[in-house]
Amino acid sequence: MSKHDPHIGKAKALKAQKHQVEKASRHFSVVGEEVANLSANMEGNESLLDDLIADAENMLARPDIVVNNFDSEISEQVFFGCQLENDVAISAIPEIEAIDLGDSDSWELYLDKVEAYALVNGVDISNPYKGLMSQSQELELERRIKEEFSYKSPSCDKYDYMIAGTAGLLAGIVDVLFVGVPGKGGLTSFTDDMANKSVERFAKINGWKGPREGKDSVASAIGFLERKYKVNYDHRHGGDVDGLFKMSTKNHHIKNLAHSPDLVGLFFSLLDQFTSTAHFVDEGRLISIDTDTFELKGGNFLAKVFSGFVNWLGHLFSDLAGSSGAIERGSGIPIPFFSLLQFMDFGEFGQHKQTFAKVSVQVFEQGYDFRHGMALSIPVLIAELITRIGWVAKRKFYHEEPWSNCLPSASNPELRRMLLVAHGSLCLVDATDATLKSGGDIIQFMLRSNIIAWARFGTLALKELRCWYQQGSLDPDAVDEYIDAELERMLAA
Repeated sequence: MSKHDPHIGKAKALKAQKHQVEKASRHFSVVGEEVANLSANMEGNESLLDDLIADAENMLARPDIVVNNFDSEISEQVFFGCQLENDVAISAIPEIEAIDLGDSDSWELYLDKVEAYALVNGVDISNPYKGLMSQSQELELERRIKEEFSYKSPSCDKYDYMIAGTAGLLAGIVDVLFVGVPGKGGLTSFTDDMANKSVERFAKINGWKGPREGKDSVASAIGFLERKYKVNYDHRHGGDVDGLFKMSTKNHHIKNLAHSPDLVGLFFSLLDQFTSTAHFVDEGRLISIDTDTFELKGGNFLAKVFSGFVNWLGHLFSDLAGSSGAIERGSGIPIPFFSLLQFMDFGEFGQHKQTFAKVSVQVFEQGYDFRHGMALSIPVLIAELITRIGWVAKRKFYHEEPWSNCLPSASNPELRRMLLVAHGSLCLVDATDATLKSGGDIIQFMLRSNIIAWARFGTLALKELRCWYQQGSLDPDAVDEYIDAELERMLAA
């Protein structure tokens, strides 16, 4: 541990101050004892003095004693046995050593003084956090961590499971009735229209003036973006790559990794633009080819990276709704990370015994693209919202919790389990529908499957397994949420 760590330095300073407080408390205890002894001795002397005065008065009252003859002999008689022998001895109390801190001292200089104080006074600051709290405080902290900041087993009742199951069933019905296969479901038509409008809006932001008279608006916007955001990796078919592998206008967006709208696509897009190369996937292989020299705009590295990012984003928008010359729906861009399925080059599926990688490419060719992915995400969103709203309503009106305890936090074990059940129910309905309608055809099965729902269910299942395995240990998400809430409260105060 280094003193340059601000938390370690503060802990060391606190430990030194704690030692000073304890030392001062012991000194005050000694002072109190000495003051009590002094008070007791003073009370004893006062009693002796009272006895002395009473004896003197009795002696003076005797008839054989004349005041004028009250000499030293009589005085000795009066004070005989009445000497004040309770002398008080006060122990010397040493001064409390302090850590001097001048107005101009830096934090580092103060920490040096703290370490010097610890060395002289035998204070162990090798682990400054140890001993800062009392035993009762440590027990209270351990109890609070166990109750509030550790992975706990969910305690869902039958109503929680009913809410979650109903949410998943309703989302599944929406998925079956309104999504279906690409290009045919009502929600897919809706998301296709939204994609077309998004392309037009993005083109207008970049200076597109609208279509010429008699020309299709979407095709005009796509053509404008294709001309504005040219890249070196936009090969259309196998002839553009000298026949190294099979590729067509229907699948070149999935085979080229830079067309993927995710971190993988961004990485390969920047790599290809900087190195004048293009990267493709075919039959589980990563293929790199050289392209014409491509020069990014920008006077330095960061400017070129930004220029490459803008090119990547603009080119994705140009391909979102298909190409400018596409007939009908056209081939869009893949669902995020869907391109990686091409590396799963194993198995023998369907009549032609194709690998899973080839099956995924054929599924994309039939319209299973980003636009269809947006339609697939709507039932997933429905299941998520209904479950969370149901959890909040039950917690507020059934359990009568305050609103502050009804925030749908993902770290809550009951809500976590309910989301798992809801998305599991959605996937069960989806799988049943896809199985019944596909007739055993793997491509039809995948076309009717909701990959977004399965991805969400998979992440929730992994999280539930992790929580089950780590039950009782610290939950960092809960700690982070508590710290964020405390910071917001402190800033608002």
